[in-house]
Order: sequence, then C-alpha cells, then structure tokens
Amino acid sequence: MLLRLVSSQFMNEKEFPFYIRRYIHTSHNMPPIHGHDFVELVYVVDGEATHVFEGEHYDVFAGNVFIINPGEIHTYHIKPGKRLEIINCLFMPSLIDKIWLNYLGISESMDYYYIHPFLDKHERFHHCLHLKGTDAGHVLSLVDGIAAEFEEKRTGYPTLIRLQLVQVLIQLSRIYGEQQITTKHASLRSQERNTLIQRICGYLERHYDQKISLATLSELFNISSRHLNRVFKEETGKTVIEAVHQIRIERAKSLLLESNEKVLSIAIEVGYDDPAFFTRLFSRQVGCSPGKFRDSFINDKAL
Repeated sequence: MLLRLVSSQFMNEKEFPFYIRRYIHTSHNMPPIHGHDFVELVYVVDGEATHVFEGEHYDVFAGNVFIINPGEIHTYHIKPGKRLEIINCLFMPSLIDKIWLNYLGISESMDYYYIHPFLDKHERFHHCLHLKGTDAGHVLSLVDGIAAEFEEKRTGYPTLIRLQLVQVLIQLSRIYGEQQITTKHASLRSQERNTLIQRICGYLERHYDQKISLATLSELFNISSRHLNRVFKEETGKTVIEAVHQIRIERAKSLLLESNEKVLSIAIEVGYDDPAFFTRLFSRQVGCSPGKFRDSFINDKAL
C-alpha cells in the first residue's frame, strides 16, 4: 500500500519548512513504499540496502548521496542481518528564497536542488554520487552541522541552516563535476547538451504552474529559442511546450486523486487559466475527462 507523507507531519511550512534526522533501518523496520510533497536529501552514513525508486532497484551503501524529489515513490529493502544508517534532510522548495539566492550569486537556472547528480530521475541513480575519503568526511561534517543547528535551535538557526544547506548542495555539485572530468565514456559536447536538457527539465518541473515561454527559457539558459526547441525535441522526443503540458497533467492527476478541489481550481493551480482548454487537453492525454478520471478512482476504491 502506498503511503503519502506530507510536509506538515515533519515541519512548520510557514515558519521554517525544514527537518533533519538520523535513521537506522533493518529488515525489521523497513519503511513502507511512500511518496511525499517535500524534497528529501539522503546521505548514507553506514550499511547497505536496495533502494526501490520509481519501480527500479539500485544498490546503495555508505557514502552515497541522492535526492528524492516531490512525488517520487521509493522505499528500501534490507537483507536480514544488514542495516542502513541514513541522514534524512527534508525541506520544501520555499525554504530558500529566489531573491536570497540571487544575492548569494546563485542563478535561478542552477535549480539548486536539481544540481548535476540529481537532475533526471531516470539517470540519477546511474550516476549516484558516491563520496570517498576527504569528500565524504567533509560533506558528512556539513550535514552533521546542520543537524546540530536544528536540534539546538540557537538564535539565528534558520538562517544558518539555509546557508549550510546551500553550501552542501554546491559542494556536492563541485564533487560531481570533478568526478565527471575523469569520465571518458561521453564527449564533452554530448555532456553539455545532456546537462542543458536536464537543467531545462528541472526548471520546468519547478515552474510548471507559471507562464513559460521559449523566449524566457532562451534568455535564462543563454541559447536561441530555435536551437533550444530543436535540441530539446531531439533529446526528449517532445517540444518544450509538450513537456510542460505533460508535467501539468501529471500534477493535475495527483491533485484529482488526493484532494476534493474542483476541476476549475485544479486547472488554475497547475497553470491553466482556461478550464475548458485544460479539460480538452486532459481528455486527449489521459483518455477521459478530469471528472471521470476522479470518479473511476473513487469507484475502484469502493469495490
């Protein structure tokens, strides 16, 4: 049975949407398969397990660092006699204000929690960041520092945690970049192109409910609109606008099943001012109207 976790179970979204804790999992206390509406940064301190992520299985062990984004489904399988010790750092995207990031010199196109090791959910664990030696000790020290600030809650701790979290993410991005330099399996051009598409996808996933145009994206990523759309189509099989629609419809499906909001409200929430257009698009992509999609789920539960 799929468990849906919400941020209010762990954090106060309005005051400080953040939470951090160490967990030790064994074969006797494995977490149920679940998804959540917050970002989860995981640092594997010790042990080993199989990470079941979006239906795929990956081995994880000490030194692995990865991020679970909102809506992604995962759990761990641990063999008898084995253990997995992790640090879970949970936060809402709103934790770090865009204006504040700009003051720090971090551009919005960096998509700070979609940085290189975590850009695409289908590729993330093939390139799972594995820290060793000095790098592992440094990042663990940073994460432990965040945990200490969160536990002690001394004056100014929210600001320090925000700063330290950005430091961790930038450090991970640096390590990943340095590791990639030594990788010979792909050409530089191919890597740059792939990274560009992943950055764009990360931006679309964060801003799907806003008005997105090719002109805005081309300015943000310093590439012509024509070249951007051509490269994106070649790499993903769809245009940028088609990708936006797909993200919005998937989000709308979740809202239809998880809330009692009216279809009109959901249409607006996912970025459509015209509910009639939303209904037509939803029906074309899903095969039925939003109302019938919700009703079919309710009927299935009742059987």
